[in-house]
Amino acid sequence: MTLALGIDPGTATTGYGFVRVMPDGSLVLVKYGVILTPKEATASARLVMLYDELHNLLDEYKPELAAVEKLFFARNVTTAIAVGQARGVVMLCLEQFGIEAFEYTPNEVKQAVAGYGSAEKRQVQEMVRALLQLDSIPKPDDAADALAIAITHLNTKRYDLM
Repeated sequence: MTLALGIDPGTATTGYGFVRVMPDGSLVLVKYGVILTPKEATASARLVMLYDELHNLLDEYKPELAAVEKLFFARNVTTAIAVGQARGVVMLCLEQFGIEAFEYTPNEVKQAVAGYGSAEKRQVQEMVRALLQLDSIPKPDDAADALAIAITHLNTKRYDLM
């Protein structure tokens, strides 16, 4: 019963989702949410907050696998730099726990979860809901995206896990 963590990194909001694959291959939601940092905090303070919160989650849940959304394209250079910094903090924290971080682009996640690399966000969220047998789509979007990343990784690594 392997536990995977999916992460949708960001400086202001980082989504996370823990999903367990059962012996029969079914997926079970363990926990999801977001790590929020205040806008008024300095960039470095926000990164420390992200690190501390992620460290606490890793310590509590102890996932065997982790996947992070890969920054593929950004229209805004400032946003891309901030996301890159958050990704760096996430990768550092995972490495410190001895967890190899796998990376997937948004299109790879859409393809793996919805079967179509150009799927709309709502289609991916609906598939996350269906695959995890939830009553409603997980909120906020960053958390739903993180669950989709975890599902992508579990499905990619499924045969290695059996």
